[in-house]
Amino acid sequence: MLIYLLRHGATAYTASGRYQGRRDVPLSPAGRAALRPADFSPETVHVSPLSRAVETAAILFPQAERILVPDLVELDFGVFEGRSCREMEDDGDYRAWVEGGCLGRCPGGESREEFTRRVCAAVARLVDEALASEAERLVIVAHGGVLMASLERFALPHRDYFDWQVPCGGGFLLDSTPWAARRKLALVRGIRYAKD
Repeated sequence: MLIYLLRHGATAYTASGRYQGRRDVPLSPAGRAALRPADFSPETVHVSPLSRAVETAAILFPQAERILVPDLVELDFGVFEGRSCREMEDDGDYRAWVEGGCLGRCPGGESREEFTRRVCAAVARLVDEALASEAERLVIVAHGGVLMASLERFALPHRDYFDWQVPCGGGFLLDSTPWAARRKLALVRGIRYAKD
């Protein structure tokens, strides 16, 4: 089975470098215009319920049924949401979080460990269900952090969390062959459904 892990298109927040997290920020007009339909048409797509992911899925896969998966929402950045790193360079809480490798709990939000546990449980469940139903493909449209957490945990070859960053409208194609024996997914290649 092939697995597509895709990031939503660009928003006004991505253009200005602001943390979006759980804020329901829609695609920007430029982000919407940059996306192009995918080169295949699945019956279903599993999607974060935030509008930027739902809109992206509708553009990439207009014929597909969109199944909302609440646990695929982005990391809850708490009080950092809506602000850029430049705006917070003198914020003691933000500096402590960054200097701690962005691992600790964001004030009013989640830690990366909590986020990774939530996301990876959801992705593993979707992979198990798709394999049990003998699906040919599993398509997930979510957020940059969701891809980074999932790929750090499951992808072969292994890469660290921040090494899996991907542009808006981009993502990765994986093969489920190693899943049954190792709970891992083999990286096939990067993919992009957005114009530069």
